[in-house]
Amino acid sequence: MLSASSVLNNISAVLTGTDQDYSMTHSVFSYSNLVHAVSGAVGSVVAITVFYPLDTVRTRLQIDDHRKAKHTHQICADIIKEEGIMGLYLGWFPVVTALCCSNFVYFYTYNSLKTKFIQGKKSSALTDLSLAFISGVVNVLTTTPLWVANTRLKLQGAKLHTKVYEEAERKYDGILDCLMKIVKQEGFWSLWNGTAPSILLAANPAIHFMVYESLKRYFQRIFNTSELSGLLYFVIGAIAKSIATSSTYPLQVIQSRLRAGLSKAEKAQSMIQNILYLVKQQGIGALYKGMEAKLLQTVLTAALMFLAYEKIAAFTFRLMGMQIPIAKP
Repeated sequence: MLSASSVLNNISAVLTGTDQDYSMTHSVFSYSNLVHAVSGAVGSVVAITVFYPLDTVRTRLQIDDHRKAKHTHQICADIIKEEGIMGLYLGWFPVVTALCCSNFVYFYTYNSLKTKFIQGKKSSALTDLSLAFISGVVNVLTTTPLWVANTRLKLQGAKLHTKVYEEAERKYDGILDCLMKIVKQEGFWSLWNGTAPSILLAANPAIHFMVYESLKRYFQRIFNTSELSGLLYFVIGAIAKSIATSSTYPLQVIQSRLRAGLSKAEKAQSMIQNILYLVKQQGIGALYKGMEAKLLQTVLTAALMFLAYEKIAAFTFRLMGMQIPIAKP
């Protein structure tokens, strides 16, 4: 079995140039990695488009301090009443753009690492966790500006119940305009607002992939097949994301608030200070505000995304005449 420590040592060897057998072209630039990356990106676009209203509800509850916490369907009804049906789809395009780029980077990095360090060997849950966390950090560092712009654009035109936030509203004309205005008005590094909790939140997809890969390998062995049913992929994805989201939700609240950039007091504080400040101002419940909507959105979206990802990847590999390996017992 390949241990997490040996994987980390191998990565260190690659980075320091001591791995003489390392082939960058073979491990990174391959059709297989590209298929996984494109499949993950397309799957995420399909999934977020279907469940986007749930993401809108989650964002409003996390950021709008004076909006009362209600059940998801009640918040949806309130938004429709205040802003019309399209209020549920504010900022859809920047979200899809950011998510597509983010998942492409994540799946490409994750599968590149798997190709180099796991292919042909038996993996373990700890190895999956290590590779997924590294992939998450790479993803955060490269795509955070897109997510900062995405959060700002999602709130543009929204009827916020926190008046001081409404007064601070800024006008942006698309993703590029938003990025340029943030740099001009708030400084270049404001594009990476929320990076600290985001790096810690790399644990979310890491836990997600660890649970998902473990369950997937288990059922592949049980049914002696490399390709499972769509329903089973959906259920496995839902279970894995439920565990990951429940364990990291308070950090996601802080991340969303920092990305929105509406509170100057919060932007000037560290992550721990932000958590304590929010608890002091609104109570411990504020760290879990919007969790119902988040669980519904993220679990259903992740389940549908993995179903689409696995089926698209399997179909593409069949067209290319490539075999999908069955997990080793």
